[in-house]
Amino acid sequence: MVRGGHLVQGPEVMAFERGLALRLGAAAAAAVSSGSAALELALRALDVGPGHEVIIPTYACDALYHAVTRCGATPVLADADPETLGLSAADAIRRRTTRTRAAIVVHPFGLAVDLDDFQRLGVALVEDCAQTLGATLGGRPVGARGGLAVCSFYATKLLTTGEGGAVTGPAYLVARVRDARDYDERADLTPRFNYKMTDMQAALGQSQLARLDAFIARRRALAARYRAALVRATRCRLPADAGEGHVYHRFVVAIEPPLAPVLADLERRGVTARRPVFRPIHRALGLSGYPNAERLWAERLSLPCYPLLTDGEAATVARALTEALA
Repeated sequence: MVRGGHLVQGPEVMAFERGLALRLGAAAAAAVSSGSAALELALRALDVGPGHEVIIPTYACDALYHAVTRCGATPVLADADPETLGLSAADAIRRRTTRTRAAIVVHPFGLAVDLDDFQRLGVALVEDCAQTLGATLGGRPVGARGGLAVCSFYATKLLTTGEGGAVTGPAYLVARVRDARDYDERADLTPRFNYKMTDMQAALGQSQLARLDAFIARRRALAARYRAALVRATRCRLPADAGEGHVYHRFVVAIEPPLAPVLADLERRGVTARRPVFRPIHRALGLSGYPNAERLWAERLSLPCYPLLTDGEAATVARALTEALA
């Protein structure tokens, strides 16, 4: 690819898009520069703009909030579901108004979320598959049921292009994303962006996509080791085993509060663990009324889980957590 002299968006990007669409069971895919760009362009493809509201989970990364505001719309935060750790369908329905244009449903930390209850919102759904690429639910891959789906290929995701993202879904909507990701040599001045992926990134993405099943298998094997090692740990509750519906982007456990001393103890032992969400979005806005998100932030702990983690290192993490809790 490098010897061919074509480094920017080109044939490698097109090949990566075809492979990604096939993997997600989507009609089409558009590769872009980041997961954040994918979120924004997905909303723009759905004509989200000023005067509209978009429901998003408060227990999630800030990229969702920023994508909505960059479109000129208003983010409406909804509480978390304590079982899935994702968006609460009941709370999302409660917060829907006549101005609600869309909702972003995150499949959190590797767990596929059932969309049936979210369909009752009656608005466009954007599936955020940044942490769950490769998971299936009811025999269908995540990303195949919403109006549009977004992916992230950041360095810590299930597959990586270094930086990068994608939007998948119906061909006519993906065509709008492709139109908006590149502004050069256009007859009109419709707002567009420089959100392209390079061929170098896409070539890496293709090699990673070919190995995705192996990556997922290793993550599941690590999750099984954590379960076996932590089953008798005090003050620790393990996540439910969701089978093919979980690809373990993170192995998230519930710790009896307080969590801060456990984090500090693990750091002293040389183990890097953290809360799976830095802080709920509503906290940055000084809002209240999100009890489930508050509870999850107070008790959930993300343990290292990635394909290069060795069995010995996983055992060290489990032992350190057991001792910290004891």
